[in-house]
Amino acid sequence: MSQSPLFSGGSELGNLAVTSGVLSDSWDVISALYREMNNAPSSDFLVRFKIDKRPNCNVIAFVTWPPCTKEHLQAVGAADFVSSSALKDTLPLFEFLCSKANPCFSINKLAVERFKSLRGVLPFLRSEISDSEPLIITGHGLGGSVASLFTLWLLSEINLSKTKRPLCVTFGSPLIGDEDLKAILQYSVWNSCFLHVVSAQDPLPRVLTSTHNSPSTESASRTNEYKPFGTFMLCSELGFTCFEDPEFILEFLKATYSEVSPHFLVDYKPVVEQLKLKVICEDTSWFSQPLLAGITVQVLATGLGQPLQQQPWQNIDINALIAKAEREFKSMIPMKTQVFDPSKELNDEKINMARMEWYKKASKHSGIGYYDRDKNQSFTSDQDVEKYKKTLTCYWEKLVDEVDKKPQKEGASFRTRWLFGGTNYRRMIEPLDIAAFYRDGHTGYLKGRPKHYKLLEQRLNNDGRPASNANINSKKKNVEANLTEDSCFWAHVEEARISCKLMLIRNSESSIVDLEGPHKSNLIAFEGYVLGLLRNYAVSPEIFLTKSSFMGWWKEYKEIIAKGIMGTFYSSPLTELMKTRRYSHYATGSLEFPEICMQ
Repeated sequence: MSQSPLFSGGSELGNLAVTSGVLSDSWDVISALYREMNNAPSSDFLVRFKIDKRPNCNVIAFVTWPPCTKEHLQAVGAADFVSSSALKDTLPLFEFLCSKANPCFSINKLAVERFKSLRGVLPFLRSEISDSEPLIITGHGLGGSVASLFTLWLLSEINLSKTKRPLCVTFGSPLIGDEDLKAILQYSVWNSCFLHVVSAQDPLPRVLTSTHNSPSTESASRTNEYKPFGTFMLCSELGFTCFEDPEFILEFLKATYSEVSPHFLVDYKPVVEQLKLKVICEDTSWFSQPLLAGITVQVLATGLGQPLQQQPWQNIDINALIAKAEREFKSMIPMKTQVFDPSKELNDEKINMARMEWYKKASKHSGIGYYDRDKNQSFTSDQDVEKYKKTLTCYWEKLVDEVDKKPQKEGASFRTRWLFGGTNYRRMIEPLDIAAFYRDGHTGYLKGRPKHYKLLEQRLNNDGRPASNANINSKKKNVEANLTEDSCFWAHVEEARISCKLMLIRNSESSIVDLEGPHKSNLIAFEGYVLGLLRNYAVSPEIFLTKSSFMGWWKEYKEIIAKGIMGTFYSSPLTELMKTRRYSHYATGSLEFPEICMQ
């Protein structure tokens, strides 16, 4: 089967940005803010802002005073990073961005200081934002860096289930984050909230990419290098285009930086006006390689296609840059086309969970619980169950991994959304993993328990919902259909059986038994654990099926008690319940638990 041709849509994305009026609206408010500052100059504020409520959207613009130029960013310390961990005490506004995979990141220190000067007015700015109106946050130069930080902060403050995500549009903004921040946003839908407009004549977005202006060796970043995030719109007299790949953007910014570039702040008004006249609808369908054609148009639109004497840059191999862009684009295709869509795949996994439910019921009708049926591999159909189990596990491992990469707040919405499905999966499937573990002769499952099970359980425990005993009456009515709440129940059973066997072997080898040994303590603790689950109707009645491993444990434990290994006349609430067979009432929800002290 022939492969479909590949296309690059950067030019079309640029067209959309221009024709939508987003750039014009943003720069109009910035221009108005500059005019206000010129009419009433003041050095009292490091950052000035303006709120403009327009018919089609609301705009918040930021600029710094005095305006940041190339010299400001080349000053000693201006390129330094500050880590998110160092900001915990002084500016704990960005902790929500940390993820499990990236627990710390770094931001440009100068940008943080400017944003910090706004801390007192953040509540006011938030109050001026309408949840029902589209919001553009914009800024020029270092004001664009402040706009980016404000947008990140705002994402933690608004209810994204009811409010549209804001769009941050920056003009000539320096890079602000390191590799870790880029990695966090790369796996987040928030990455699409940022559009950075960069003129071919503007050195400011390029300064921090230069090795001559790199952070100090004591800087807080792990990689000590600035990395872009979001979409970059690269503009020149020849046209404009958009790129999203951070590695290519960084390579381009480095390649087009010149130490002799202008030292003044670039005015983007002529740039925006020129963009309106250069909306390009290139027809590249006649190229035999449409992807290469599209990328060529994009790269040439940045200004690299000008005659050499008109370029401020020297020794740039355009063909090599185009080839690199093509390679980077192709390398990103798997990530874009095989994006893990939990909503879509969850429907498929519901079918597999239904198959597992059928397997559980069929096992019960055979007089053996599904845990022991799988452990014993009693039927040939058990092999199909392994296939369903692997598919379900692959899905939930991927989902847990994706959530770990997302910022805390975005990950939290995922955790809440998939909590019920993840809990059912864990309670249904982990017992089968435990069955395979002990079937293969291993011991100590809990010590090496798979990470995704632990995280799914941790998220349930952190959910903050009412404790399980609050729904005890409901659980009594539905006990036949309930899954055991502790998905590691059978691991505890297997370890208790191991303790029983070792105690019986030891008793047969010697008349002297250490009654205070670890195995006795383990068995007493296991009794309390099981009784607690039974009191809360938190365990499936399948554990009382004749062929179950739990009943196997009871048979062995009865022998230990009968031999006096647990002590003369040993009795406990659980042993009395088992001896009198009162557990038969459990499946109907009518088992009562009188208070009996452990002896």
